[in-house]
Amino acid sequence: MDIEKFVSDKIEERKGRLKEVKSLLQEPDILRNRERFINLGREKKELQEVMKLAEGYEKVQKDIKDTKELAGSGEEELSKLAREELFSLNEKKEYLARELIGRLAPQDIDFNRNVILEIRAGAGGEEASLFAKDLYRMYLRYAERRGWLVESMVVKPTEIGGFKEIISLIKGRGAYSRLRFESGVHRVQRVPVTESGGRIHTSTCTAAVLPEARKTDVEIDPKDIKMDFFRASGHGGQNVNKLSTAVRICHIPTGITVECQDERSQYKNRQRAMQILLARLYEIKKRENEERMRRERKSQIGTGDRSLKIRTYNYRENRVTDHRINLTLYKLDRVLDGEMDSIIDELIIADMLNNP
Repeated sequence: MDIEKFVSDKIEERKGRLKEVKSLLQEPDILRNRERFINLGREKKELQEVMKLAEGYEKVQKDIKDTKELAGSGEEELSKLAREELFSLNEKKEYLARELIGRLAPQDIDFNRNVILEIRAGAGGEEASLFAKDLYRMYLRYAERRGWLVESMVVKPTEIGGFKEIISLIKGRGAYSRLRFESGVHRVQRVPVTESGGRIHTSTCTAAVLPEARKTDVEIDPKDIKMDFFRASGHGGQNVNKLSTAVRICHIPTGITVECQDERSQYKNRQRAMQILLARLYEIKKRENEERMRRERKSQIGTGDRSLKIRTYNYRENRVTDHRINLTLYKLDRVLDGEMDSIIDELIIADMLNNP
């Protein structure tokens, strides 16, 4: 997909809308309608912010064009300086394009929320747990690149260094808007470290991306909660704490159960467990609301359901394929190191095209 053309087309649409909004704000009927006036004023401000980003994007495009001319001028020293400048200008253009894609997408009330990311080993035994660790590292590196903070909430390691389950809180502006399409089944095809014959195995992990819920988002009747306290355990189930600091919370109506034992304080474990429970209940509520609104609206990138196989990571071919948008990239090593924007941008654009 031509991302540059897509962004440019969307900028032109927003320019036209900004002109229309400015005109509406001058009409007597709008001036007399306080609520309408306030809403249009808010939209005007948002559009102006997008236009400021767009101006920077268009300027860097012009600078790239001018610098390319200098690079081909024939003067050796000038050409060298121009080529060096082109590298930084292209990086700036890619950054502004990503920011614009995020701002041009239809805004959801959850887009700027923090994220609770849940990764669990699926089919494939110990190899799946090792892939869960690799998958977690990929998101950790991506968060670092975006300047987000990551806090582990629940960690269930395996004997060989993988994860049966790991739940983390990712804090940062736009975290949910960038990660919301990562929910689903992630499949890996590679030779496991335990395989002596060099045969490729297929394993899976599931990921769930939940917007962090606020207490006001979900009402929980205390009578619907069953809370147990027990001693935290380590490998092999041995108790590693003499006090009952670990917490298990069960939401009786839904059967959702959350355990937290990584903090030394019972209070902190209880807070973490409630935070995860709220996010899961909010996700259920959010999906029910969306279902009522769109009645099984078909979308190219799917529903984000965890039963959906969304992506394959093939180590031998250094290939990553996103099955929802038929995108294949031969740079798996870089994607696993956190260079995920080339995939995420395409997913956002696909969603915008299918849900204008």
